[in-house]
Amino acid sequence: MADETEPELRISVPEDVAAGVYANGAMVWHSPYEFTIDFFATQPTGPEAPDSVPCLVTSRVKIPPTVIFDLLKALNENMTGYERQFGEIKRIEGV
Repeated sequence: MADETEPELRISVPEDVAAGVYANGAMVWHSPYEFTIDFFATQPTGPEAPDSVPCLVTSRVKIPPTVIFDLLKALNENMTGYERQFGEIKRIEGV
């Protein structure tokens, strides 16, 4: 049987994507075919709308179900490494 190693991924980032976009929140939902993650940034509000916070989606990513476990594993490994280097991530109450 031939060596069945995974091919090396050569990832490139297009110039117009390289800077990234800011998001301070995310929402996730799914269909039978994909998971969708909307990353959003909250918008400033005034006292006229105390019960409503407008949010602007800055990026939408659709992921096939077969990739979700790899994404969760990568996020967990990176979060663990971050906390090892910088300390525990403190969650903001009420968010």
